[in-house]
Amino acid sequence: MATLLGMLVLAGALTFWAGATVVGWSRARNAGRLPRPPRPRPSPARLAALTAGLALVAGGAVHAYGLTYLPTLFPEDACWFNAGAKVSPDSSGALPVSLVCNGEEVVPGWVNPALLVLGGTGLAATVTSVVLAARARAERRVAARTDAGDDS
Repeated sequence: MATLLGMLVLAGALTFWAGATVVGWSRARNAGRLPRPPRPRPSPARLAALTAGLALVAGGAVHAYGLTYLPTLFPEDACWFNAGAKVSPDSSGALPVSLVCNGEEVVPGWVNPALLVLGGTGLAATVTSVVLAARARAERRVAARTDAGDDS
């Protein structure tokens, strides 16, 4: 009981300290004592790369969720836990994610379309990012040549 009470007091004290720190930072910034940090605009290539990364991570999470339905060491347990039947699966596959027990698909119907959309989005955003980065690099080279030619 004493340990629980000590943890509650510690949690309350840490929460109060964190709140007071944030309020202090906010007041200092509003009073003009702290400069605002510069925030450069991200390039379109960087935004496309971030979109690609987010789509691929989300696709990986959806695929990992779908894989939780598949059998591991004891195949009959997959049907028992997911479909309520103590039988071996009729078929199963990791891509597209599928588990068929007693003629019924057990994996939710949204998993494979979500994988397709997220994978396509990730691929398209990756290609877009590469193209935009190459185009920006070419524009910088042309600008550098133009600037060097004006000095001569």
